[in-house]
Amino acid sequence: MAAKRYFSSTRIAMIALFSALAAVLYIFNFSLPFAFPGFLEFRFSDIPVLIGTFALGPVSGCIIVVMMVLIKLVFVSTSTFFVGDFADILVGFALVIPVGVIYGRIRTFKGALLGMGVGTLISTALAIFLNRFLLVPAYVSLMFGGSWEPLLSMMTPLFPECTQENFYTLYLWVSVLPFNLLRCLVASLVTLLVYKHISRAINRLNAKMQPKKERTDEEEKKRTVVTIGVLIAVTLLLIGLAILHFFLTH
Repeated sequence: MAAKRYFSSTRIAMIALFSALAAVLYIFNFSLPFAFPGFLEFRFSDIPVLIGTFALGPVSGCIIVVMMVLIKLVFVSTSTFFVGDFADILVGFALVIPVGVIYGRIRTFKGALLGMGVGTLISTALAIFLNRFLLVPAYVSLMFGGSWEPLLSMMTPLFPECTQENFYTLYLWVSVLPFNLLRCLVASLVTLLVYKHISRAINRLNAKMQPKKERTDEEEKKRTVVTIGVLIAVTLLLIGLAILHFFLTH
């Protein structure tokens, strides 16, 4: 019963919308080769994820993160044996859970700022840990057959002195650390810029999603129709964007 009340039609529709927007931004990524190795791809998908977390809470924020990655996998095949996708989910959780929990307790601008600051630190720390003990070892073993040369060749344009011996020092502390801080900082700044504009909408959403004592069958039918309509619209949008992405890249 509690789960049914939590996943109301309104909440499902909002999760679908935020997931779709995050997935689109997650698919259309780009590198910053002048500052970071090319395989560190920058994206703006954290922005709708953060806004969705403010609006819906940390549980829904985690669902948005998972749905974002799953939608992306539907349209774009993975090149990392799902290791990178799994790591993106974990890093996303590390960002949205502190944000959602802290903002849920301190529903003010300062609470939002504190949540994003803590989330940034935890997400960045986890990204460093995962790169050191999961991602790099998996890439070397699964993708490159145990050879370090492909990774080193992608590092040397920025770090000519990079070798297998100093790879982790250069990669973790000069690339992964600033890259993830920048990723979270950009998402946090954009979210803060629109905070005042969306705060009222967020409060209205929270009010709408509070369990009601009574709800007529007619109201429930209307909400179900709206939810289905939103999901269909989101699906058509994603199909259209996937087709556009295909033609732009081929």
